[in-house]
Amino acid sequence: MPLDYQLIYPKAVSDTVSLPNDLHVQNWAELQEALFHDAYEEKLRRYRSPYVYRGLGQARYDLKTSLMRLGGNYGEVERHLIRNFRKYAKRITSLGNIDSFWDTLAIAQHFGLPTRLLDWTYSPYVALHFATAKLSQFEQDGIIWAVNHEKVIDFLPDALKERLQEEGSNKFTTDLLNPVCKSWRDFDTLQEERFVIFFEPPSFDDRIVNQFALFSAMSDVNGLLNEWLTQHPDLYFRIIIPAALKWEVRDKLDQANINERVLFPGLEGLSTWLKRHYSPRYPGEAEC
Repeated sequence: MPLDYQLIYPKAVSDTVSLPNDLHVQNWAELQEALFHDAYEEKLRRYRSPYVYRGLGQARYDLKTSLMRLGGNYGEVERHLIRNFRKYAKRITSLGNIDSFWDTLAIAQHFGLPTRLLDWTYSPYVALHFATAKLSQFEQDGIIWAVNHEKVIDFLPDALKERLQEEGSNKFTTDLLNPVCKSWRDFDTLQEERFVIFFEPPSFDDRIVNQFALFSAMSDVNGLLNEWLTQHPDLYFRIIIPAALKWEVRDKLDQANINERVLFPGLEGLSTWLKRHYSPRYPGEAEC
């Protein structure tokens, strides 16, 4: 018989500020429907979702970049971080060419440098993993942001739209971006209105591949993506994962092999998975 997680976590609270197009789920079945919301492509008669996903352990979190979380005059130090990363990384990396701007950004973000990029995935299940990965956040509602990366193209500057049209693509790679923008200054001045791009990094290690990863970037270092999205409600929806459901979601994801061992190949990912997998389900319970 399923456990009553509300009894296990009686202090679980919902402090989520709801938006008009939020999807509130109450059980696993409703969650499955929500994960593939609006995924059917009528023209193809197939399920080919135009959405990309980002999972967060607490629904109240903004879509803040790691650069914003650095604090201080982060906008002023952005170029210094990239310049020095490029300078020192050349002698220690075996990842090939990092001279191009967008490849440098992708590698820097991937290895933890504070940047204005945000991590996204094409997989709703990978996003669901990140929404339920930290046991310390199991008393708070989680969230998955889903953004229609194809509709976002409508808001791009002409130079970027033309680049996609020339390629016959609906998504960017670093190779497509490098000829158009060779610095953040180039990128930020393409048009006056704020915009956001989604782009795929090179598959320079297994984490990128296994996480089905891509990045977003805003044309303003101070721009919060969630604020921009709320001005364009037809571009996104959010799935609110109640705290009471997180243990069931976590256990079923582990059984489906969506876990740190797979998403972070190597000893660190293996150790993180084992630590969480053998943690007690609630305070005071022993595992052996």
